[in-house]
Amino acid sequence: MRTVFKTLAALAVLGALAGGAVVFGGLYNVSARAGHFPGVPWILHTTFRRSVALRAPDPADTPELTDEMAMLGRNHFENACSQCHAAPGATRDATIRSMLPEPPHIEAAVGSWSPEELWWILHEGVKMSGMPHWPSIRDDDVWPVVAFLVRVQDGMDAQAYGEMVAGDEYCAACHGPGGASDNPHIPRLDILSERYVAMSLRTYREGLRESGIMRHAATEVTAPEGDLAAEYHGEAGGPGLPLPGEVPDLDAAALARTGTREVPSCETCHGGARDEALAPGPRLEGQHAPYLAAQLRLFRDGIRGGGPRWNLMAQAAEHLSDDEILALAAWYAARGGE
Repeated sequence: MRTVFKTLAALAVLGALAGGAVVFGGLYNVSARAGHFPGVPWILHTTFRRSVALRAPDPADTPELTDEMAMLGRNHFENACSQCHAAPGATRDATIRSMLPEPPHIEAAVGSWSPEELWWILHEGVKMSGMPHWPSIRDDDVWPVVAFLVRVQDGMDAQAYGEMVAGDEYCAACHGPGGASDNPHIPRLDILSERYVAMSLRTYREGLRESGIMRHAATEVTAPEGDLAAEYHGEAGGPGLPLPGEVPDLDAAALARTGTREVPSCETCHGGARDEALAPGPRLEGQHAPYLAAQLRLFRDGIRGGGPRWNLMAQAAEHLSDDEILALAAWYAARGGE
């Protein structure tokens, strides 16, 4: 038995010496041109697939992947992902194809992954592959990109890809001309003040407000916040888009006008008669109901930051039920015509 232990100890020492020689002696060739040893790519890819399958979320938690979500996801893909993976029908450049591992063309990358597995890859990224994790802790704004990728799986071509855009300018591609978004998942900017739009852009750029899509957009556009806000803001009227389902039968008006000593009512900061200098909350009348509901859930769950009083909003939404959130969102969206 003693001989066995001595043999194992000797092997351990030899293994440590060999490892040290590789690490400190530069014996391992890290050249991307040299590639991996035979069998290593299969080991890495199999590990990758098994790891994703084990950790992907439950399909029951997957939202409906609508066309509106896919449009938003397409625009983010174009600006954040297409450099490495190329758009449907396009080609990757020679530099990207020289990477190791080589980023697959998007038509190959989507493969047979389930929506939940695609979500996990986008949200978590992949070590040692050049695939970054989502630049935000938010879970929900990954799904629009998943919705787009599902349509790539279904055979989206270059023409269909090009048609999924709302405008030629960078911001207008998602928010529409002048900020008049007609997508329920994207906020209308044409009802917001210039001051609020500038503040929102600044908090995205500084990493104070959570959104992987908007953090990327705000840091890619080099124009000053004030210049962008001057273009994408306004005082337009008209109701916002409604909720896709049935609205809970609650007295939303009373809920919006009820506050406490510690937390003022919704109307105090967001009503049409508010004094923005004292209560700089954004206008909510006419904002899209699905977007409002999503933001209230983020505040309630302690995820959304940004703005001078975001902690007050977190307190205001802390005890709201799902039905109360839906009722408030529907009420404010419908009031845009008043």
